Amino acid sequence: MLNNTLYETITASLVQDGYIIIKDALSPTLAQELLLSLDETHFKKAGISSSSHKHIDTNKRRDKICWLDDTHKAQTEFLLFCKGLQEYLNRTLYLGLSYYEAHFAIYNEGDFYEKHLDTFKGKKNRVVTTVYYLNENFTKEDGGALHIYNNEGKLLQSVIPTANTLVVFLSEQFPHEVLPAKKKRHSIAGWFRVDR
Repeated sequence: MLNNTLYETITASLVQDGYIIIKDALSPTLAQELLLSLDETHFKKAGISSSSHKHIDTNKRRDKICWLDDTHKAQTEFLLFCKGLQEYLNRTLYLGLSYYEAHFAIYNEGDFYEKHLDTFKGKKNRVVTTVYYLNENFTKEDGGALHIYNNEGKLLQSVIPTANTLVVFLSEQFPHEVLPAKKKRHSIAGWFRVDR
């Protein structure tokens, strides 16, 4: 089964390197169908949180988000793929992942997200991060690249956010940032969690 091969590849890379970047990861039409499923009237400014409350800080983050659900066929297909990955990671790495959550993110021209970790000090609820890109004909010159760093601040990867590229990494180990976009940029960010 195609997904099992992909799940195996992702799992092996998480064990060896802690991250993986896969171009042409899923069905060639899925990114386009996900893009068509968006209703921008439901998007809200994204907040940040390092304590018990979230707040808007446009000096750190300027994207807008909308949480995925399974009311649209393409969203259901993407969430089913992620559910399968969750089950595979739990079966092979015994991670105890309890659920997956994901949101669409829109970066308009000039929007960015400064360097951060997907977990907060003293909290280990996010274990594995996924990012899936929906942008056709995106180039390096269009900005909005994802930069992935190690814990010493060394740049490991610069990812151009092109359609059907999937990035998976261990949430606690890789600070990352989104550089300012020079045109509208669409993605799905998600997390496998261990909340009880």
